[in-house]
Amino acid sequence: MTTGPMTTGRVTRGTGVGVTLLAAVGLAASLALAADKVRLLTDADFEPSCNFNPVLSCGTVMLTDQAGVFGFPNPFLGLIGFSVILTLGVLMAARVTVPTWVLGGAALGSVAGAVFVHWLIFQSLYRIGALCPWCMVVWAVTLPLALWFTLLALRHDDSRGFVETLWQWRFTVLTVWFLVIVVLIGIRFWDFWSRSF
Repeated sequence: MTTGPMTTGRVTRGTGVGVTLLAAVGLAASLALAADKVRLLTDADFEPSCNFNPVLSCGTVMLTDQAGVFGFPNPFLGLIGFSVILTLGVLMAARVTVPTWVLGGAALGSVAGAVFVHWLIFQSLYRIGALCPWCMVVWAVTLPLALWFTLLALRHDDSRGFVETLWQWRFTVLTVWFLVIVVLIGIRFWDFWSRSF
């Protein structure tokens, strides 16, 4: 049994646990969003629990066209996607051999999710003008999942050194990624933040 962070068809238990936790958080946030969306559709007076102020307002975001890009509420995508990733994370944590094509599929799915998240970030900042706290939780777990699965899937011998280096620096990459998003949010809503504090 190997002990490196990435092995052919296998990953460490810690990585599996990390994936499981991230997916569980994403699933919980998606479930909360889906429940609030259904309540909002059936009761126009319903006030989502994550409406805190004019900027941090799930309700404002939920009422936009961007909240149902594919003809149904976006959180339903999260319910499906995070359920699949949660199952995969549990298998990884149990040290079940995961075929490379499964990791590749998870990488493609999570990267597609990350692309969609960035589109939603742009829409929230520059079109809607409000942020959904539960959505931001989904954003926060989708990005590391996309990075981790991409690195785990790129297990070709000719690129192992590069991929292994990126794996060792994954938390730094994520920190910079998150900081860029936080800075963009800070700049976009600076007038509101400066008046609030």
